[in-house]
Amino acid sequence: MATTSKKTAPGAAAKTPRRPASKAAPRPAPPDTPEEAAGNESAAGEASATEAIYLGLLTAIMEHRLLAGTKLVEERLCEVTGASRARIRQVFARLAHEKLVTLVPNRGAFVSSPTVDEAREVFQARRVVEPALAAELALRATPAKVRSLRRHAMEEDNARARGDRAAMIRLSGEFHILLAEMAGNAILEKLIREMVSLTCLIITLYDRPGAPACAEHEHRQLIDAIEQRDAARASALMAEHLEHIEGSLDLSMPDSGAPDFYSIFSKG
Repeated sequence: MATTSKKTAPGAAAKTPRRPASKAAPRPAPPDTPEEAAGNESAAGEASATEAIYLGLLTAIMEHRLLAGTKLVEERLCEVTGASRARIRQVFARLAHEKLVTLVPNRGAFVSSPTVDEAREVFQARRVVEPALAAELALRATPAKVRSLRRHAMEEDNARARGDRAAMIRLSGEFHILLAEMAGNAILEKLIREMVSLTCLIITLYDRPGAPACAEHEHRQLIDAIEQRDAARASALMAEHLEHIEGSLDLSMPDSGAPDFYSIFSKG
């Protein structure tokens, strides 16, 4: 019996079984060109340099080495830091946004001089926010956080022992910033940072001679309450602490406002 074979149609190729398509491996991103790498490095370096200038001025304000009302001479800062005017102005704008610097058209940048009313408002805001943050931290404090707070308190003690008032003022403010940071609310932490810096300016203007802005035992009492997870006590201690700081200042004088030239030149 003859076998029959299927004939392939003219011009048709024989079909071969298809292999499953394999997924192409993702191509690695091409490396930066030398020019791109240099540009990225340059941008990072510029940002770092700008931050260093900002932190230098901020620390000087917190340590009372730049007093309220001081003019920040742009040319001098360019000379000292090696930065361009554009970069110095960028730093001024950031400090002005935080109300630490006042920009006066055609006159330049000045370290801000908070008024008596503004000083009271700062402390009012701090009394609203910081006791709640202290209570929150007491509820979530870890042994590591407590140890960090105690190390900071030790740094304050060391600065006090060597009579380094500038470091004492800065560290005292940084203690409150550290509490806010540990409480875990980034928005409130930013607010506390700004208010602490403003408080340093307020102290330079309204400090009573010889009155300590921060009693040395009050930070330690706060740490004890936080370690014991006593939220109510931590909140109460923070409120008292802020009242003591404000009480160490002379905020009794009214703002002078516009000078009364009539009374100055009156012969009556």
